[in-house]
Amino acid sequence: MTILEPLAGTAPAVWESLDDRFAGIRGDKLLERLWTGGRWVEGPVYSPAGRYLLWSDIPNDRILRWDEPTGSVGVFRQPAGNTNGHTVDGQGRLVSCEHGGRRVTRTEHDGSITVLADRFDGKRLNSPNDLVYDRHGALYFTDPPYGLPGTFKDPGKELDFQGVYRVGKDGKVTLLTKELEAPNGLAFTPDYKTLFVANSQKEKPIWKAFPVKADGSLGPSRVFADASQFYKEGDGVPDGMKVDAKGHVFATGPGGVLVYMPDGKLLGRILTGVPTANVAWGEDGSTLFVTANHRVLRLKTRTQGVPLPSAK
Repeated sequence: MTILEPLAGTAPAVWESLDDRFAGIRGDKLLERLWTGGRWVEGPVYSPAGRYLLWSDIPNDRILRWDEPTGSVGVFRQPAGNTNGHTVDGQGRLVSCEHGGRRVTRTEHDGSITVLADRFDGKRLNSPNDLVYDRHGALYFTDPPYGLPGTFKDPGKELDFQGVYRVGKDGKVTLLTKELEAPNGLAFTPDYKTLFVANSQKEKPIWKAFPVKADGSLGPSRVFADASQFYKEGDGVPDGMKVDAKGHVFATGPGGVLVYMPDGKLLGRILTGVPTANVAWGEDGSTLFVTANHRVLRLKTRTQGVPLPSAK
């Protein structure tokens, strides 16, 4: 693995409190910069077994790896299909949205690649963005067109909508909803009864909540939260998200990371100063890793994240 200069450092963490209950979540006063040097970093995922963090540097078409014991950063894979979001399955295998490759893939333990989804109804997907597993091993992913050169108007776009999909354990790809114009990050509540989906539009910077039915399909949606009051040009839109064990939603959006109560009440923001793409829990479960523009950040909290399937 080629080792890159980490360019690490620290800066004051800016916790913008909007509710007294935010004090129970606020952690370190320092925001640690693990690495700087990407063009747009995304999709962080932490491996408890290996004690390392992976993330995408989309425009540079590479996946990077930070090793916790040494602090070194290196290239994990390049080219990488312009990967965006990552997760791991119940066997600890990396599962990735190939933003440029227009498919969802799994990296087997021997390094080979298995395609999990690349088409719906015979048509190529737009550009899979983010993904999450449910408790039964079904995979949910979003499919906006941001990986296409012309995005929404790209001539190569084969689907006339942007969908949220489910890949069952039998491999069947099912469309769950196409009501969001720009579906992006997604996360389940700790009981897996609700699915949150971000809409990454500056005109409608919202998160929707969908009840999850027994068969894995989705019921009628409701608006969970709306960040319109915070939106400023160049300040970021709703993107990736994760949930902690108490149901708090840590959602990237205008200003950095917005932290919501399970009922949608905004507790506060972790201000990064740059457009912020995604977050991941790691280390002892209280560490929040943040991919923010061209840098990767680390911050201690006073809460515990919901572990990925292989970490349970």
